[in-house]
Amino acid sequence: MHRRGNITLAGAGTAVVAAGLSVLLLAGGRPVARERGVPVMQLDRVPVVHLPVVHLPVMHDAVSVRVVSPFTGEPVKALGRVVVAKIDNIVDARPPANLTSADIVYVLPVEGGLSRLFAVYSSRIPAVIGPVRSAREDDLELLAQFGRPGFAYSGAAPHLLPFIARARVVNLSGTPAYFRDGARVAPHNLYAAGRVLAAEAAGASAARDIGFRFGPAPPGGRAAASVRVSYPAAGFAFVWSARARRWLVWMDGAPAADAAGGDLAAATVVIQDTVVRTSRFLEYGRRPPYAESAGSGTAVVLRGGRAWPVRWSRPDPDRGTTYTLPSGARMTFAPGQVWVVLTTTNWATAGL
Repeated sequence: MHRRGNITLAGAGTAVVAAGLSVLLLAGGRPVARERGVPVMQLDRVPVVHLPVVHLPVMHDAVSVRVVSPFTGEPVKALGRVVVAKIDNIVDARPPANLTSADIVYVLPVEGGLSRLFAVYSSRIPAVIGPVRSAREDDLELLAQFGRPGFAYSGAAPHLLPFIARARVVNLSGTPAYFRDGARVAPHNLYAAGRVLAAEAAGASAARDIGFRFGPAPPGGRAAASVRVSYPAAGFAFVWSARARRWLVWMDGAPAADAAGGDLAAATVVIQDTVVRTSRFLEYGRRPPYAESAGSGTAVVLRGGRAWPVRWSRPDPDRGTTYTLPSGARMTFAPGQVWVVLTTTNWATAGL
């Protein structure tokens, strides 16, 4: 068994504990056709003809430019506008609608030790998104890295609303995009029409580099069958599926699905240890948690059934986050949807 700071590394079948999480370790070519004989032409018998000189336009071969999403590492037709939606995530709000269409899913703590999801759409914006819930102060810090994204949310604390109004976002709250699902109980039944959000977000910025790097897996890493992350009143697990080549998402002890069909699953998961303090603004009479996404710290990156310890750094809130291996090289992600879980080893600083 190897012990390194607050991280315990052990052999196969035992647990790794780091940054408030536990990791269960597990241990041609085509043949060439025969050439036909070509008759030889006697050059002295060919009449000489003087042709006029014709200057033809130079034709350049068309070169197809491969556009890759900076959020998923997957090919896209073009870099789409960014639309972020704040998604409800308590038991009564599940399953979400079309979360599988998001490029990135951030998991954030909220009051009561529960969680909400910060879903980033750009490669494709689905027909329906939700259930949509209210914004929190730490959303603004996450939003800043995307330039001027569209932001869909159901409302906010009165003192927070002026800050959202002044933020570099296309404010999508109060647009005609929202509707209620009568089959669900309020307030967990507010949804947004993706087509209307996209139209209202016409002035939003396109996807841009936020620090993610995609490519082959780096050497090393530890085999991991599952990773569990605990909030004071919510639990997450990411279970590697070799068949799906994805980390299946479990919430509060149950597999998580999408209302549109299929399991919630990520190609890459980042478990990011950060400072979680209290917000300046009250929610239900108390100050909710504020998870700092700017700064630096440690993290664990999951891809391909393995886990890598990394350092994260985001000194400028207007820019993205870099994830660096102990060697100093950039950590590479697997192409596909990315989940980033902001957590901490000291929930007491958040009043939880």
